[in-house]
Amino acid sequence: MKEKKRRIRFSISFITIGSIITMLLFFGIVISVIGYISFTSTLKREYETTTYHMTNTATTLIDGDLIDDYLDDKELDHYDVSYGYLKKFCNYMDVTLIHAFTLDESNYIDAKNVFNVVNDKELEAGTYTEWERGFGFGERYTKSYSHIYEKVCKKEIKYGTVFRTKNLRDKDPHITTIVPILDSSDNVVAILAIQRPMSELANGIRPYVITIVISTISLMVVLSVIAFFNIRYRLVKPINQIISETKYFAKESANSDVLKNKNYKVKEVDTLRLSIDRMEDDMIKYINNLTKMTSEKEKIGAELNIASQIQINSVPNVFPAFPDREDFDIFAFMRPAKEVGGDFYNFFLIDETHLAMVMADVSGKGVPASLFMMVANILLSEALRVGVTPKEALKYINNRICERNLLNMFVTIWVGVLNLETGEVIASNAGHDDPLVLSNGAYSFKTSSHGVAVGVMKDMEYVNYEFKLNSGDKIFLYTDGVPEATDRNNDMYGLNKLEDTLNSNKNKSCKETIEAVLDSVERFVGEAPQFDDITMLTVEYKGN
Repeated sequence: MKEKKRRIRFSISFITIGSIITMLLFFGIVISVIGYISFTSTLKREYETTTYHMTNTATTLIDGDLIDDYLDDKELDHYDVSYGYLKKFCNYMDVTLIHAFTLDESNYIDAKNVFNVVNDKELEAGTYTEWERGFGFGERYTKSYSHIYEKVCKKEIKYGTVFRTKNLRDKDPHITTIVPILDSSDNVVAILAIQRPMSELANGIRPYVITIVISTISLMVVLSVIAFFNIRYRLVKPINQIISETKYFAKESANSDVLKNKNYKVKEVDTLRLSIDRMEDDMIKYINNLTKMTSEKEKIGAELNIASQIQINSVPNVFPAFPDREDFDIFAFMRPAKEVGGDFYNFFLIDETHLAMVMADVSGKGVPASLFMMVANILLSEALRVGVTPKEALKYINNRICERNLLNMFVTIWVGVLNLETGEVIASNAGHDDPLVLSNGAYSFKTSSHGVAVGVMKDMEYVNYEFKLNSGDKIFLYTDGVPEATDRNNDMYGLNKLEDTLNSNKNKSCKETIEAVLDSVERFVGEAPQFDDITMLTVEYKGN
């Protein structure tokens, strides 16, 4: 009995099957861990980005100059309107709650509620309740986040993010994004936080783990059975013939028909012979199919290249754009992260004395974003050419897009009209980054009240704001692919570095200014892949 067990233990079948099972278990565990970490981190990163944009958009629905009035029971009609917008936004974006509150700057723990808007589904389920305006709360709710509140209030960080996946008390995992509410003087007057459930994280991990376990076990069983029936006997001669055939096939990529003329008496070896023979036939078919697929892939690549050229040609890309005009200079640059992208810029003369300028960033990337970008560009150009103001153009395009926006895509847009006789600029902002303006010898951010991104909600109102350019002043427009460019350590280029770069090159032409910024970004990023589209536009007003 012992001798029999010993023979089994040292047999080729036992050793092979044992090795296969051990390797599959090891790789199954490694793949499961790596996949789990990658899956979780990718989903968290996507949640963080989209929730930040939601929270940043929600701040546009609150007037920072009226925060103290709300807490003193003043301007309550305006308060109710803002509450209604926040309620619609909360339900429409399917977030759990939106919370705006002031903080005691001596400890960043004692707080006072301004807005506490809860999703209707959560109210009906009784999971959350809404706090009254002016309700005071403290350590129990704020101590864990006080360090984030302090950094946001001091503008040390642009926003804060907290993930809750443990100790949830029967609640779903969620993400909380924290941003400042600014008044018209750019002072932090309150904090806005949005809590958003991460149902995909909870619902996606369990099926993933189960699938990996079942796949690993199934693969072990199948390969063990195959190995048992194909390695039962030591038949050196047939195996060497098979090895010779496979070497010939590997060298010539053709079937020698040697195995077709053999008929081994042992069933398992003959089955292996037939399998190898079939494999060669299938491999030849596969090579032919691969050649065909490669050709089709090259065709797809050529079509994507054509699409990229169409996108590039949909915006002005010949410079100098107006060689006969001496009262202004303009230059723009656009580089998608993929073959085609969602950023776009535009500029054109509405008439001889008015120059339209547009900078926009569509949510998402690739072909869907590029199609959405072209529609938005055409609609906005149509509106501006008939002479409407920037805010009216944004309202028009927003309503047109919201009519059939089944994929819930949106686009942030800055649009301005420059009077080439006076230097006056009328502009409006739909959730886009503020431009930098060179005036009085230095670049600085020209901040304004931001409207909701186009495509988020119908019938939104936008606001015009004005400023004046003197001879030699410049406007620098950009998308978030510039300040959010990241290096291999995931550090962002940032708005401060962008402002410093522009001020270091303030005497350069429009083209040289953009080249200097692009060079600075590329040196900062290094070999890290481009994550987002990069688009820039610079206008210099020279006057008469």
